[in-house]
Amino acid sequence: MTRLSYSQTATIKGVILDEKNIAIENVNIKAGLIGTQTNENGFFSIEIPANQEVEIEFTHISHKKVVSTFNLKNGEDFEFNPIMNNTTEQIGMVVVSSKRQKEVEGITTLNPETIRKIPGANAGIENLLMTLPGVSNNNELSTQYAVRGGNYDENLVYVNDIEVYRPFLIRSGQQEGLSFVNTDMVQNVDFSSGGFQAKYGDKLSSVLDITYKNPYQFEVNADLSLLGGSLSFENISKDSKFTGIVGVRYRDNSLLVKEKETETNFKPAFADAQAYLTYKFSNKFHLSFLGNASINKYDYQPQARQTNFGTLSEPKALIVFYDGQEKDQYQTYFGAFKGTYFANDDLTLKFIASTYHTTEEEYFDILAQYRLGEVNSNIGDENLGEVEFSEGVGSQLNHGRNDLDALITNIEHKGDFKINDNRIEWALKYTNEDFRDRLVEWEVIDSAGFSIRPPKATPINEQPYFPYEGPLMPYQNVRATNYVTINRLQAYTQWSKRATLGSSDVWYNAGIRVHNWSVSGDNISSSNQTIFSPRAQFAIKPHWKKDMLFRIAGGLYYQPPFYRELRDSLGTVNPNVKAQKSFHLVLGNDYSFKMWDRPFKLTTEAYYKKLTDVNPYTLENVRIRYRAKNNAEAYAYGLDMRLNGEFVPGTESWFSFSYLKTEENIDDRGYIARPTDQRLKFAALFQDYVPNIPNMKVYLNLVYNTGLPGGSPSYADSYEYQTRLPDYKRADIGFQFVLVDENKPFKNGWKKPFKELSFGVEIYNIFDVQNSITNTWVRDVYSKRQYAIPNYLTPRVFNIRTTMKF
Repeated sequence: MTRLSYSQTATIKGVILDEKNIAIENVNIKAGLIGTQTNENGFFSIEIPANQEVEIEFTHISHKKVVSTFNLKNGEDFEFNPIMNNTTEQIGMVVVSSKRQKEVEGITTLNPETIRKIPGANAGIENLLMTLPGVSNNNELSTQYAVRGGNYDENLVYVNDIEVYRPFLIRSGQQEGLSFVNTDMVQNVDFSSGGFQAKYGDKLSSVLDITYKNPYQFEVNADLSLLGGSLSFENISKDSKFTGIVGVRYRDNSLLVKEKETETNFKPAFADAQAYLTYKFSNKFHLSFLGNASINKYDYQPQARQTNFGTLSEPKALIVFYDGQEKDQYQTYFGAFKGTYFANDDLTLKFIASTYHTTEEEYFDILAQYRLGEVNSNIGDENLGEVEFSEGVGSQLNHGRNDLDALITNIEHKGDFKINDNRIEWALKYTNEDFRDRLVEWEVIDSAGFSIRPPKATPINEQPYFPYEGPLMPYQNVRATNYVTINRLQAYTQWSKRATLGSSDVWYNAGIRVHNWSVSGDNISSSNQTIFSPRAQFAIKPHWKKDMLFRIAGGLYYQPPFYRELRDSLGTVNPNVKAQKSFHLVLGNDYSFKMWDRPFKLTTEAYYKKLTDVNPYTLENVRIRYRAKNNAEAYAYGLDMRLNGEFVPGTESWFSFSYLKTEENIDDRGYIARPTDQRLKFAALFQDYVPNIPNMKVYLNLVYNTGLPGGSPSYADSYEYQTRLPDYKRADIGFQFVLVDENKPFKNGWKKPFKELSFGVEIYNIFDVQNSITNTWVRDVYSKRQYAIPNYLTPRVFNIRTTMKF
């Protein structure tokens, strides 16, 4: 690899092949006064100055030379794979920044290196998404996220054109374990928070489009910390036809969960293995395989808890002693083959087949015996903080035996055809979803020796004031067994074009999706429905002195129901649930400028969504329960802003701001806040170097979200409980001391084998803020008063981390 002494650089790397798809060794690569050569695998890597046009020549004694001009942004990592032949000289202008095309499409591109380094209780791509405007999650233990008023089920995730899924029975963030996406294997990350193209699927909120690496050389990456570790291997064959990257990960949340106020015996084991393999049969046909096996075990045995709440003048405490345990297990297996046929320079055809299988068990029997009372607040008293008088005593028994087995199979064809400045894309996809589900949950509550009946049951239990002689009933009781099959047929076609309008550059995109699905199963009536989803985008870049880009996007977006949306809170499946429908309108502007002689960009988007046929739901922690009815309408509007750039030379940082308002009208009872009505958000991601210690890097991750509606009892009417949880405030910081990297290699000694080596310390929740995600509701049987006791998330936690690359 060749380096320049410029302070702002970009990297170009790739593999050079001949017409027979054979790697060419010793190709001379020249950019001005510097140069390099390809190795025996045809691989090269060269650094060029950023933010200016640089011409690069590729020459070889047996082949015609290739000349291309690049214009890349600082820190950009661009892949260029020219084919050298014996007959035609290739000379072309490469308009890249590759990010510029994404900006035109309203897509945010994230740097994989930033993703790997930013600290967080759940470090990874989702952790970085939380710092973007319009994206929220008030639970650092969860990888789920809500976008512009949508919920966790409204986000699409693709890895190399293949849609991936998440487990179904997850109830809390500490159960989740690992995200599907392995950050060690990631090459490119694109994210759209609304107004996306027809080529993406039928969801209401966002698209996360991941591309895994095609390796150029042998490399090993390792990451170890007190929360677990990851290890990945990547390599390329000598003939450059076979490439592969394999990653294994292990996650243990004990460090985080054992710091919470509930004392537990906690034995989690979250592990997975992934592989992305590609074989190039010829320069026209490539076959790749993406596989994943994930085994997550969650053993949770709570022991005791004390939560102090109330005011200084009237402090109170909840003391709970537990008996019993929870044992959950999630096993998911995913495999996909993708064949890519490059018919010619203008036509590409893809064929994809994938299978996703998950078996999930959720078993728990937990008895909680509690005391609710007044706390001694006399400073200096030896019993300070102790509960002196109990206002309520009781117990709660929760039982669950939930099993789910789901098999999802996809077969898909995609095409991409370019005609001059026009591009036409299309696809046809068949999906079969087979669900076998058993749901058994019940809860019994005892207060002061009296069994509490369901809140809406009649007659009402008035004990101890009046005797009650009716039968005992569980407080909640859900029992259901479902066997459901869903068949889907989807297709889309879209057209896009680059052109000029006067002196301005413009980009057009228009497309339509069609989606047909049928639901059938045991003891349910069959249904069949079809929807059409037209979408369009337009972008214009005026020829102004100021670098401005304007975008507008809109269309009808539908979300045909997945199995979870067909099942109501009692476990009953309604096959006639219609697709939720949303009209999107997004207006965007990108303003690129220089400050302190460094590049910056201010991105602003205003959006409006009008939703009909809404399927209302409740949100508790990360568990979503739908009503399985299309009995609501809703709207969402807001403003997202992000300023990103080189606040510190050679690094990218950003500051985000969001305003959102989203409300729903259920059964024409009037508009109220939706469960994801996150009004205000401020976030920052900042990278810096410690003064006088250039090898010490600092990464800071800040998030402030206003409180969500919620925290109400599970049975509550949402129209009667519109209180909000407290604001979510969190700051994570990481210090990384770099011993070896690209700019500091070692040719001898024990550091010689390392391409990168660093050690660091991470502090999660620096200011030890007590954030809460839900409330536990405790009732005093005598006063009939209910108390909302917050369930706090993780406090301040220290972590040690080391990363290395060979």
